[in-house]
Amino acid sequence: MDVNTLKKAIERFLHEDIGSGDLTSEAILPPEQTGAAEFVAKDSFVVCGMETVASLVFQTQNPAIAITQASKDKTPAFPGDVLLTAKGPVLDLLKAERVALNLVQRFCGIATLTSKFVEKVKPLPVRILDTRKTTPGLRMLEKYAVQVGGGHNHRFNLADGVLIKDNHIQACGSIKNAVARMREKVPHTMKIEVEASSLDEVRECISCSVDIIMLDNMDSVMMREAVKLAGHRVLLEASGGVNLENVRQVAETGVDFISIGALTHSAPACDISMRLQNNTG
Repeated sequence: MDVNTLKKAIERFLHEDIGSGDLTSEAILPPEQTGAAEFVAKDSFVVCGMETVASLVFQTQNPAIAITQASKDKTPAFPGDVLLTAKGPVLDLLKAERVALNLVQRFCGIATLTSKFVEKVKPLPVRILDTRKTTPGLRMLEKYAVQVGGGHNHRFNLADGVLIKDNHIQACGSIKNAVARMREKVPHTMKIEVEASSLDEVRECISCSVDIIMLDNMDSVMMREAVKLAGHRVLLEASGGVNLENVRQVAETGVDFISIGALTHSAPACDISMRLQNNTG
């Protein structure tokens, strides 16, 4: 992650949540009161973002806040585990609380769901990929969480790689036309990926010598046929309708990649709470 980009994003998040001030806390707490806050796990999950995100939220709110303990990414968490300890002005601990929790609850959820998919396909030689189905403004962080969970990142944005999809093909008239136009524009070092929804389209992709074929919403029987047609001449990515119940079956077809939008758009948030203690002021 780019720390400068992350810090600017956190500043926006804090401004959104605090607005012109915390009416409740500022009315009942003196600014000199200090204390300690702990993030506590309420269920089991894979840790993501305590050191890299939550800590920065607190210290962006007030650089005087000290992070005395933070669980490392990929660490397994269990109910009751203390994941982070922050010490400083209670007012600022409370102002940063919701933003920090919202972010790490989401990222731990993504990392945990990704890890479940990764475990399902071991030890098969296939990669679990994310997609661009991310929360606007959080793509960098959500894709980071996928990595923490053991997955891999697909393209970050539209400028990050070539992927000719069904609407491109419709607009160009055929896969052949779309690929030809693409080759006129991009460097020879750029890989070309094309979406295919039938075996005939797989054959057309192979005849065009594309680098990667995305097998869109194919069942396992059709995917196995596509793997045979490809004959290791082209990389294959399965996409669409993949879940924890069928991902192993998809992986066993012999595809190289499985992309799963649910990693980022449907991961349930993990249950983490902040517990304030040891007031010293």
